[in-house]
Amino acid sequence: MTTADTSAAGATAEAAPPAATCERGATVWLTGLPSAGKTTLAFALADRLRAEGHKVEVLDGDEIREFLSKGLGFTKEDRHTNVTRIGFVAEKLAAHGVKVLAPVIAPYADSRAAVRELHAARGTDFLEIHVATPVELCAERDVKGLYAKQAAGEISGLTGVDDPYEAPVDPELRIQTQGREVADSAAELHAFLTQRGLA
Repeated sequence: MTTADTSAAGATAEAAPPAATCERGATVWLTGLPSAGKTTLAFALADRLRAEGHKVEVLDGDEIREFLSKGLGFTKEDRHTNVTRIGFVAEKLAAHGVKVLAPVIAPYADSRAAVRELHAARGTDFLEIHVATPVELCAERDVKGLYAKQAAGEISGLTGVDDPYEAPVDPELRIQTQGREVADSAAELHAFLTQRGLA
């Protein structure tokens, strides 16, 4: 191996995160209004973490509703059940070294607190990230057409409009997405995880 090859190899090794960091699991819960950008941010971060050698799973709220929580409605009780189910699965994965990204609205503070308590009881890292996009911008994005349907009277119980959303009072991180590229928000969250020894 030439000197240049050795230097390049050394640079690559220095750039890679420590093995202990890659093997340390955690649940990163991204809460926010519908169309706040939670899922887009989660997948952007997941790509970056996987490229660094981390084990990552994204527990998308819509997929969970279809497969794990099929049959549940949108009452407060059903929402709580859905959130705690996701929290249970997330903790199991995180306890085995997976970085779990959960872009899930989880509108009620007590539901998120229950998930946090489950993780704390088992010694698993739980980080609450508030994707703090204003409802006006969410309505403009309206990725799934929910705001338009609510405005037309076709649906009711839309979180943040005619159903409560209890924003986190003291999250580990609050990300403002307004006027920013997805990559910038993902970089901010990645930097935060790095500070916590998770990336």
